[in-house]
Amino acid sequence: MPSASQVGPEPDVAIPVVQAVPASPAPDPGFQSYLQLVAAKARGQGVSQQAVDSVLGGLTYNPRVVSLDRAQPGSNPGTPPPFSDYYERHIGAARINGGRNALAENLDLVRQMEAQYGVPAKMIVAIWGKETFYGRIKGDFDLARSLATLAYEGRRRELFEGELIALMKMIDRGVPRSRMLGSWAGAFGNPQFLPSVFLRVARDGDGDGDADIWNDRADTFASIANYFRDAGWRAGEPWGVRASAPASLDRSQLGTQLQSPACPRVHARHSQWKTVAEWRALGVVPLGGIADATMATLFEPDGVGNGAFLLTGNYRVILHYNCSNYYALSVGLLADEIAR
Repeated sequence: MPSASQVGPEPDVAIPVVQAVPASPAPDPGFQSYLQLVAAKARGQGVSQQAVDSVLGGLTYNPRVVSLDRAQPGSNPGTPPPFSDYYERHIGAARINGGRNALAENLDLVRQMEAQYGVPAKMIVAIWGKETFYGRIKGDFDLARSLATLAYEGRRRELFEGELIALMKMIDRGVPRSRMLGSWAGAFGNPQFLPSVFLRVARDGDGDGDADIWNDRADTFASIANYFRDAGWRAGEPWGVRASAPASLDRSQLGTQLQSPACPRVHARHSQWKTVAEWRALGVVPLGGIADATMATLFEPDGVGNGAFLLTGNYRVILHYNCSNYYALSVGLLADEIAR
């Protein structure tokens, strides 16, 4: 769960609309008592007192963070918005052109990471562009205050409390407290990792002893690539391709029987898995390079006749980053446009 956007609802998941609710400041004694409980749990996990004091000292409740959490946009059940609208809003010409420039400016570096981790340079740059517009929008919320507030608020206490303790572990690993700024939901740096993800996959890409994913591009690219490799990226396989699917295709016979334990409604929109050769035999024609032996699932985000994709296992790796079909599709398409 690396990104701030992943903490909230995804645009293609059927969820009720949540209206913004003004958050009242929490009584300070209650918040401070909760922080003492978190401190005890952190010490029980081996966190030093110095790290506890550095992260929790002087924190106050932030009602704005709770308001932002409750006001996230959703969609009406069963009526996801058109993918084309999402793509234009979240990608568009500026992000594509910015990605091409970013790839050109960092070509040697991202190719080095591609060779080391097996993740395409275009995909590394696309994640950077999707998450922070190539480092322009990283967030300026105090991470400790945001995570402590969201944990205390209680709706997802287990998640945010765990991330708050992970933030303390980052201090013990040597990350400066002054660097700990990011999104209101606790994600940070160029890749928008959550603290637990940072501890697991952040890498020092230039050998200076510091995995600085806020400011250092080598560290940023190495960490994104390591995340994808850790999630199972298969080198040499595309994330998917656009496809032409005939209206005569009997889609009623293609429904999947698989149930994903994570984000089931996202995966439920995909078909059965077949080889590309089997899809060709059914009249589904890939419109990009993909081997006939590759396993793929058919996805028509806007319904029959409005665009289709054959998606591979690498698409599911992108879903690890943010479990939203629209997110994953937009990242894959952005990567292809960047490299075009």
